[in-house]
Parts: sequence; C-alpha cells; structure tokens
Amino acid sequence: MQPPVDTDRLAKAQMTRLIREDWGRILAALTSSVGNYSLAEDSLQDAVISALQVWPRKGLPDNPAAWMISVARRKALDRLRRQNTMTRKEDELAQWLEMHQDAPDTDIATIPDQRLELIYTCCHPALDQKSRVALTLRALGGLSTEHIARAFLDKPEAMAARLTRAKKKLSMAGIRFKLPDPEDIAPRTDAVLRVIYLIFNEGAHASNGDLTRGDLVTEAIRLGRILSALLPDNTETKGLLALMLLSDSRRFARVDASGNFVPLEAQNRARWDRAKITEGLNLVEIALSHAPAGPYAIQAAISALHAQAATFGDTDWPQIVALYDVLRTRTPNPIIAVNQAVALSYAQTPQVGLAALDCLLPDAKLEAYQPYHSCRADLLVRMGQVDAAAQSYRRAIDLSPSKAQARFLEHRLRALYIG
Repeated sequence: MQPPVDTDRLAKAQMTRLIREDWGRILAALTSSVGNYSLAEDSLQDAVISALQVWPRKGLPDNPAAWMISVARRKALDRLRRQNTMTRKEDELAQWLEMHQDAPDTDIATIPDQRLELIYTCCHPALDQKSRVALTLRALGGLSTEHIARAFLDKPEAMAARLTRAKKKLSMAGIRFKLPDPEDIAPRTDAVLRVIYLIFNEGAHASNGDLTRGDLVTEAIRLGRILSALLPDNTETKGLLALMLLSDSRRFARVDASGNFVPLEAQNRARWDRAKITEGLNLVEIALSHAPAGPYAIQAAISALHAQAATFGDTDWPQIVALYDVLRTRTPNPIIAVNQAVALSYAQTPQVGLAALDCLLPDAKLEAYQPYHSCRADLLVRMGQVDAAAQSYRRAIDLSPSKAQARFLEHRLRALYIG
C-alpha cells in the first residue's frame, strides 16, 4: 500500500523551487505587465500565499509559473480596486488587467525574458547605490531580507526599511520598466555589475546554510553573459564574467564525497572545470587590454593566477600581493585587505600576514566577518600559537554561515590538541 501523498509538503517544495529558479523571470514579466515594480512584487507575494492555500487542496497546476502570473495579475487588479482613488494611468491599467485576467496560461519558456530590464529598473539613479543592489537582489534572486542583510553585513531590520523606501521611491517617481536610453546605460552599469557579483557571491557562499546555491551561480553567470553581449565595449563586464567563471570552475572541488568543505590548498585540481578556466583566462586577457583595469578585471587576474598554478605551492603569491595593492587603490575595502594579508603570509611569512591583518582593527564590520577570524586562526597555527588560534577558530565557527564550514573549522580546532 502506497503511503498518502503529503500535498502540503509538495506544494511548499514546488514553491521553493519556483522562487529559487523562476522568481526573477516571473517578477520581470509581471512588472512588464503592470508597469509598477512595487505593485508587481506585492501582487506576486499575494499569489504565493494563494498558491500555498490552493495547491495542497486542488493539486499543483500544470504550469506553476504561469499560474502565478495569472493569479498575481488578478491580485494586482484587486489592489487597484481597493484604492479610494485611481489616477488615469492606474484606471487604464485596471481595465487592461480586467481584460487579461482570464487569459490562458502560458508556458514559462514562451514568456519574454525581461530580467535585464528589471535589473536596470531597480538600478535607477533615483536610488542610492546600496538600495539599487539590495532591491535587485530581492527582485532577481528571490532572496529574503535576512540573506540580503548578510551580504551587506547589515541588520535585517535596517535592510527591510531600506527595501521599503526603495520600492516607494520607484513608485512615486513613476520610473518606467525598460532598458535605459543608450546615453544612460554607462552610469547605471556599475550598480548592475555589483548586483550580478553579489548574486554570484550569494550562490557561491550561500548564507542560507548551504555551501552553494548553484541556481544563483548559474543565474549570475547568465546575466553576466547577457550584459557582456549588450555592452561589448565595456571591459569590466568581461572582467566580472571572467571572475565568476574562474571562481565557479572550482565549485565541485570545494566539497568532498561526504559534502565536507575542502580549502583551496587541499583541492584536487583535476576536478577543476578546464572549459570554464579557458574561457575565463581569455576574458581576463580582453579585460586587461584596456588600461586602467577595473576592480573586477583585477580580481579576475588574481583568480587566473590561482587557476594557472599546477599546485598550491606553485602559486605566484608575490604577483597576487601586487595585484591586491592595485585593487585596494581602486576599491578601498577591509575585506580585500584580509585577502591580501593571506597572500602576504605565503609570499613572505605568516608573521607578516598577521601583522597586516591586525592593522585592520578596530573595524566593526570585520568583527562580524567570518573569514577574518578563520584566516587569523590559520596564520596563528602556522606560527605555532595554538591557544590564540583556538580562540579565533571558535569565533569563526560561531559566525559560519553553513554547517559544512562550521564542521571544517571544528575539525581544525580539534586537530590543534591532538598529538
């Protein structure tokens, strides 16, 4: 006898998959329909609630994404009708939604892909840089406020307030959902690049407890390819795409057969994706061909040196330190300085690396930055300072975003006192 089907669990699982894989495309299509990002997102969230109520009772629809768009359009119409007053534009939109609310479901594959328009809408200059990035992470990645806050090392309450203000500003300013005019592309591209980079980082180092979220990594690389094709003369788009490809080439070497984290020095380089490395190296060459090199091109060049080394010991650490010097002039950032301190420890000595690391304090952001403490612990181990290393490992374990990373650090902590 077959066990009863848990329809509630199936509905939640389907919704989780839809949010992870199709949220950005659905929201972009809906925003294109209603012309208002805030209304589109609120209505889509209403549709999510309806789905979690309806799907367990009636079963999953054949096309969940199309079902969501149809229901969200009806929810948008309901929201407009509940307003005491509507502008002429809103009244026209309500009439359009009423005409199309019973339109047949369309397969998600046939819905025009307008995620790039959504990115540029969220990266409008009416918003400050941080709000642009946060809003687009929410729109394209379907990330929770908590995940976005972690990406910025912010508190969730502060990020929630920022997102609310950003959506209101877009709505009040009447910002249209479209690609900017050619003369406006360049000023908004820096924010778009940062958005894609943070989506990639969230996927590569997921803050939700997983080691990786491959869907976000794939999405970021796909968006990077689109942007690179859209802006062929912008070498930083090439640099960002190269950086993502080179980093992602090591994805499957970062975990062992049991799902445990494997650090760079212990990775089996035969498992690195040579096709991504080759493509990334070619893009680095293009990105560095026009001076001055941008931050993404420089980071890609650093990643290229790791990719080109046959072994960890063959890494050109002095060149990496020099590239970090250039990067810090372009992007002063304590997190970049942490990475440079590690490179210094291999190019020279652990003592030099630790001195560079200690020069960064006091810094409130670094105190809550897990890699700072794990790097400090590793340097102290190499210097033979076991007790101090143990203290840093414990702090890093407390801050670890994933169980796999925490297990790895706990193993290193235990190893300090064995033998």
